[in-house]
Amino acid sequence: MTRSGFVAIAGRPNVGKSTLVNALVGRKIAIVSDKAQTTRRAIRGVVTHEDTQLVLTDLPGVQRPRDTLTERMQRRVEQELGESDAALMVLNAVEGVGPGDRFIAAALRGAKVPVVVAVNKLDRCDRTKVVTTLKDAEDLGIADDIFPISAHKGDGVVALLEHLRGLMPEGPFYFSPEETSDQAEHVLLAELVREQVLRRTRQEVPHAVEVVIDDIFQERDDFVRVRALMWVETESQKGILIGTGGKMIKAIGTKARKELEREMGMQVHLDLTVRVRHGWRGDDRLLDRLGIE
Repeated sequence: MTRSGFVAIAGRPNVGKSTLVNALVGRKIAIVSDKAQTTRRAIRGVVTHEDTQLVLTDLPGVQRPRDTLTERMQRRVEQELGESDAALMVLNAVEGVGPGDRFIAAALRGAKVPVVVAVNKLDRCDRTKVVTTLKDAEDLGIADDIFPISAHKGDGVVALLEHLRGLMPEGPFYFSPEETSDQAEHVLLAELVREQVLRRTRQEVPHAVEVVIDDIFQERDDFVRVRALMWVETESQKGILIGTGGKMIKAIGTKARKELEREMGMQVHLDLTVRVRHGWRGDDRLLDRLGIE
């Protein structure tokens, strides 16, 4: 008899949810950045081990909605929680438990599924801070099981995974054993490009950028051309992305191309174009097109 189910992963922006999903899956399926709101879509990672399959949903950062984009992200959070078999809340051991964590915990308290807490980033703080955060995590009153981990180094990840496997109900696998994500290729490639934008820009620019893969054309078995569009909201943001003499877009493209080559296993020619679409984060039609539900 096999077991399978969905695990919704919740937490404040920048607690390491994407890094944890990548560690559990064993490969990169979610982009990683120190910027808040890195994750805009509910990315599913698939972990299959012998007779158990977990489908991990890396939720957009739970937050109070402030525009159409964040409203959609929040609705997706609530929908995913309602359809899951377990919930995993991730805390940042370095920053400790704050108001944002308590806001998320209040949402999870009403969930009708088992809730597990992972205190992440142990490798970045001393033992005293870890003990304090573990105690505060217990005081949230949402979980009997709390796991100290370092998603970056892999410490405690196996024990957490084994516990989550034990929470899954009996049932058939949702994905074939070799699959690790349900993301379409063009979505993953676009996210790998956006990751490089996030790493190189500051203030409002990272949040105002969306990337769309416009075309993928494989010329040979070992060579593919990828054309990507980067949407921004203002001409000034476009200028920042292009940079003086094109230096910024060249740097983004060089690093993104390497990431695409790693993912696709072949040589990639990446063509980047920046376009302005004023107020795209409040544009329902464009958000639909981008697949941000």
